[in-house]
Amino acid sequence: MKLKLFFMINILLFIALASCGQEQVESDEPIELTISAAASLNEVLTEIKTLYEEEHQQINLLLNFGGSGSLQQQIIQGAPVDLFFSAAEDKYDELLERNLIDSSYSSDLLGNELVLVTPSNTSVEITDFPDLVSDEINTIAIGTPETVPAGQYAKQTLQQLYLWEKLSAKLIPSKDVRQVLSYVETGNVDAGIVYRTDALLSDKVTLIKTADPSLHDPIIFPVGIVKGTRHKAEATDFYEFLHSEKATKVFNKYGFLMVGNK
Repeated sequence: MKLKLFFMINILLFIALASCGQEQVESDEPIELTISAAASLNEVLTEIKTLYEEEHQQINLLLNFGGSGSLQQQIIQGAPVDLFFSAAEDKYDELLERNLIDSSYSSDLLGNELVLVTPSNTSVEITDFPDLVSDEINTIAIGTPETVPAGQYAKQTLQQLYLWEKLSAKLIPSKDVRQVLSYVETGNVDAGIVYRTDALLSDKVTLIKTADPSLHDPIIFPVGIVKGTRHKAEATDFYEFLHSEKATKVFNKYGFLMVGNK
């Protein structure tokens, strides 16, 4: 009887120790933070991710890129996102109004410019936005204005120049600004309207003209912590890193303007 009791005690002790060991293994697993960000931030955030993870090896940053409007809707529908980096204030502000962004960790961080680009090998000569009405220009890619901020700014610019109606038959709506850039790079369209930072990334497009900032809403990229994050401390640390001097140097390297701080 005593021998049986001895074995039972040892078995229970083994199970308890194994359970504790498993909990220790799980606690040592990296924490994953999901960053939903505008497509135009792809390269710069990918570089910042590398820098941050080198200093924080217990953190894995999962970068989810897309049109700001689509990403906003994902958050509204409950997608597990820790930080949102938008290319438009209106999409972002709606989340603030819905109390889905933590206002204590929210800021307007970056600025950008809107530019007209053409394929670098095109034979069509244009020098400004009004030249888009030329019969030689058949297709113009812009982001879908309802969901893509760059498309919204493009529409505002063309409306202010009284070109929107004239060009409506030529416009090719795209899911995000990077798709616009791709269409221009491959020659699938005759022209496109993108951010300056996108144009600077490609040697397959020619930057024709920068839109006058007065023709569209200010191009501001706000960033904030999503209230539903399950990793508040880690999300806060990365949010702070985005405002650091080290991150600022990377943003400047890719042509972004620093418009604010935390």
